[in-house]
Amino acid sequence: MKPRYINVRGTLMDLSVPKVMGIINVTPDSFYAGSRFSDSAEIIGASHRMINEGADILDIGGHSTRPGAAPVPVDEEMKRVCGAVRLIRSEFPGIALSVDTFRASVAAEAVSRCGADIINDVSGGEADRDMFAVAADLRVPYILMHMQGTPQTMQANPLYDDVVADILFWMSSRIERLKEMGLNDIIIDPGFGFGKTIKQNFELLDRLGEFSVAGLPVLAGVSRKSMIWKTLGVAATDAGNGTTALNMAALYGGADILRVHDVKEAVEAVTLFAALKGLDSSDRYGELQQPRNFNS
Repeated sequence: MKPRYINVRGTLMDLSVPKVMGIINVTPDSFYAGSRFSDSAEIIGASHRMINEGADILDIGGHSTRPGAAPVPVDEEMKRVCGAVRLIRSEFPGIALSVDTFRASVAAEAVSRCGADIINDVSGGEADRDMFAVAADLRVPYILMHMQGTPQTMQANPLYDDVVADILFWMSSRIERLKEMGLNDIIIDPGFGFGKTIKQNFELLDRLGEFSVAGLPVLAGVSRKSMIWKTLGVAATDAGNGTTALNMAALYGGADILRVHDVKEAVEAVTLFAALKGLDSSDRYGELQQPRNFNS
């Protein structure tokens, strides 16, 4: 059975009703322009909006991982991420913050000095051999995502014998290693769009429930990805409705966290899913009806 809680800096986050993670990209080249925020006013404004719409976590990234993305120097990623984390933490001290990075040094700085609470590693420890040690030493929740290849190569020709079984096998040894290192709060992410064809992505989503065998919370990140807009024959900017449809499919498949660009729509999907399943989402509903008055 999956745990109902993750420990976020001494506070237990209840996952019995799925949570929503809003995306804050402090990059000039993320695949979806609507998630790019460059200056302080934009970052604060986007954070304010997402929190008032019901986001439980904000995920801050300073290095695009879209297919073919150019590498960013470590110092530049550190500057982007830590600047944004410090800014958001000072304005909204109660919100859980995740740092989206595959570099151990960036994760360590963001958590230990800047105020981040969670490490979201798209490489699952493959890009930086020190990442597991950093996560274990800091004792923060760690999102273990699967990616075949690198952002530069991952979509060249992704191959699997069985996409779900292969990913679960890949994850199992890493989960064991993290637990041996003393890390208890592990979240798994099958990595939609990261080294998967459109067909493989849909198979992953259809079989998402099989990831429950790991006994860990599951994060699903399908928001505005090419599996949606290529299938529908639209642009990423017009993939909002398709995203909501697949987010609901992910919830039915057992997703505990939805990582999204559009928080309001995701929160509404979670609220309706909770009503269908008889879950108590009264706290979330109350937040929607009574927006918090943060300074912006």
